[in-house]
Amino acid sequence: MTDSFYEAVGGHETFVRLVDAFYDGVAGDPVLRPMYPEEDLGPAKERLTLFLEQYWGGPGTYSEQRGHPRLRMRHAPFKVNPDARDRWLTHMRAAVSTLGLAPLNEAQLWDYLERAAFSMINTFEE
Repeated sequence: MTDSFYEAVGGHETFVRLVDAFYDGVAGDPVLRPMYPEEDLGPAKERLTLFLEQYWGGPGTYSEQRGHPRLRMRHAPFKVNPDARDRWLTHMRAAVSTLGLAPLNEAQLWDYLERAAFSMINTFEE
């Protein structure tokens, strides 16, 4: 038995692999890529990795560095419509599938990611 989902799925290395695979998709996406103002996606990768690690029971580095996650507030400056959500989910689904997680762990991770993506919608404009 492990103490957390974070440990059960392989810890830091698993979340790095997830985020790297996700941003490989984002890098070529004409809708999502402009939402990342930095030329290098490295800082975005670091933020998402730290957030996911903390959420799933890993180190609290995200909050130590950035404070409370406040996901909706942090995404408010960007037009997150159903198309952006669906693109995000497409790239995240592909990334999750690369991890080879146990079915129950994959389902738990995917359930959270899908709910989070739906909750970020802040407009229905094209």
